[in-house]
Amino acid sequence: MTMESAPVPGPGQATAVQAHTVHPPRRSGGGAQTQPGERRAVRYGRLAPLLCADALAPAVTFVLVVPVSWPWPLVAVQAAAQVLVLALRGLHRTRLSPSVLSELPALLGLTALQWYVTMEVLAAWAPQQAIGWAVLAYGAATQTALTCAGRAAVYRARRRAAVRRPLSTLVVGRGPLARQVTAALYDHPAYGLRPVGLVTAPTAGEEQRTAASDLPLPVLGSPQEVGRAVVQNSVRHAVFTVPPEATPDGPALFALLTAHGCRVWLVTGPGAVAGPPAAGRPDHLWGFTVRPLHDGTHRPFGHGAKRAMDAVLATVGLLLAAPVMAACALAVRLSDGPGVIFRQERVGRHGRPFVLLKFRTLRPTDGQESATRWSVASDGRLSRVGRVLRRTSLDELPQLWNVLRGDMSMVGPRPERPFFVAQFSRAHPGYQARHRMPVGITGLAQVNGLRGDTSIEERARFDNHYIETWSLWQDACVLARTAGSLFRLGGS
Repeated sequence: MTMESAPVPGPGQATAVQAHTVHPPRRSGGGAQTQPGERRAVRYGRLAPLLCADALAPAVTFVLVVPVSWPWPLVAVQAAAQVLVLALRGLHRTRLSPSVLSELPALLGLTALQWYVTMEVLAAWAPQQAIGWAVLAYGAATQTALTCAGRAAVYRARRRAAVRRPLSTLVVGRGPLARQVTAALYDHPAYGLRPVGLVTAPTAGEEQRTAASDLPLPVLGSPQEVGRAVVQNSVRHAVFTVPPEATPDGPALFALLTAHGCRVWLVTGPGAVAGPPAAGRPDHLWGFTVRPLHDGTHRPFGHGAKRAMDAVLATVGLLLAAPVMAACALAVRLSDGPGVIFRQERVGRHGRPFVLLKFRTLRPTDGQESATRWSVASDGRLSRVGRVLRRTSLDELPQLWNVLRGDMSMVGPRPERPFFVAQFSRAHPGYQARHRMPVGITGLAQVNGLRGDTSIEERARFDNHYIETWSLWQDACVLARTAGSLFRLGGS
């Protein structure tokens, strides 16, 4: 990878830079790479202590304050309600500078509302356990204090852990602001962001000047270099000092970073390039005003509901379809011999590969044919059983296991093989964007007849329209249309 070196400015930064050695991105195979499952485990592990603190506060409050003994199921409901309300208010989102004092008004208001609802429900449904206004005020104050104490302890533990295990970070931009942000991250490791690269396009003069620096920071000049650096350094955060749309490669770079699961921040304070307001609550990084940047598919609660729906439908589908799948497997075994399940690498969300499962309808001559041959619908090697399975789409039933595993969704863009993803991405500008959402067993393009040997451009158009207008209701509509056409002749 072609890389230069950019200095971290300011004489006061020498100690900080020496204390935090910057390693250039490792070569392929030269170190462990963070897998998607590991990223999710880290994210949930980071959130778990905060959820526990929020859930424990109402439970302890009811023990200390309420004059009657409550059944534990009701206490559990109160704890779950606390977590849900704070999540809806956005108090579980990752912040660079979390502060209990800044959260106090929201915590007090939400807690008082929760206790008021509890008081009214008890008065209507269990008068013998009703509580008065004095208990409400005392309970709301106690629960708020306990919640603040728990959150303060979690934030302090996070800051200490951030100093010990900082996360690799890219700074995107050029000029004094980028240098100042980089220096702030070096000088204040409690933010947990360790710069490992500066993303910019240096001029020839700057390239010569930075190459002679005694305090090097890798300079990444293209999205391709950034992509390699993200993977090799396990980059988790990126700080933009200019809006992505204000630079030529900005949108592509932003899409690349979000596709790799990086959290992206935009500096919006004085000195920053003017741009449209960024989404999310404002935060700060050593006095620099920053906001989180998300793409249009960042809807954590909606996608959580989608994942839950997928898991339920896949489980029920596997149970109900078990006799049919057994019959299909037996037919394939008797007709075509051993090897009932066909496994093939496909590209999933954010370009991550996974192994897709299908009932085997044709045995390819080798792996190359399987990976690069577009269609086998008219292949003379298809047996009668294989043709029936493909025309009725019964060969797709094992993909319910892919859905249950989390590789796929019930509804989404159909996954394709890596060879064709690379080919179609070069030929059709919108094709790569369809990997913003989980791939699916069925999709909007498929229910509109775009399956098999049909227009890739039109498929990508429908897939991107589905992503940009996604809702659970739209998923239900696509599933209903798929069920209505399941046994029509066609197949993929």
